[in-house]
Amino acid sequence: MGLFAQTTYTYDYNDLTVDETTFLGFSLAALFFTSLIIWVVSIIALWKVFEKAGVEGWKAIIPFYNYWVLCEIAGRPGWWALSFIFAVIPILNIIGWIVPLVVWIIVALDIGKAFGKSTTFSVVALIVFSLIGLLILGFGSDKYKKPPTHKSHGSAVPAS
Repeated sequence: MGLFAQTTYTYDYNDLTVDETTFLGFSLAALFFTSLIIWVVSIIALWKVFEKAGVEGWKAIIPFYNYWVLCEIAGRPGWWALSFIFAVIPILNIIGWIVPLVVWIIVALDIGKAFGKSTTFSVVALIVFSLIGLLILGFGSDKYKKPPTHKSHGSAVPAS
């Protein structure tokens, strides 16, 4: 045998015990049903939060509009929800996720305040674990207190 001897290996693919296509199909189905369950639970949580805030619960079902209503519940302008469009526009989403993240943090802090929760609760439960926080607000005993509407600063006409 020489210095550069070549060894050949043979593989028998019939000995495989797991069918990859079945595994992939199962994985996709599991992912789909898990996502569906999370989506349904999210709607239920939002529905309950909306009802506590005096808003019709069905508004939780409509994408983007539910963020609009959530901004209003927090005492912020509803049009802030349009910031989430930055995250889905292909060219803008490179840095566009920053704007909706900041908006969500502000809105989550204000929602926590509106339900009488601490900043710590808002950060942990509403920002980090949003679904759990919304379930706590929706099904908990906390009452909603409508926050004052935040006005923009720098009005051209001074108050008299």
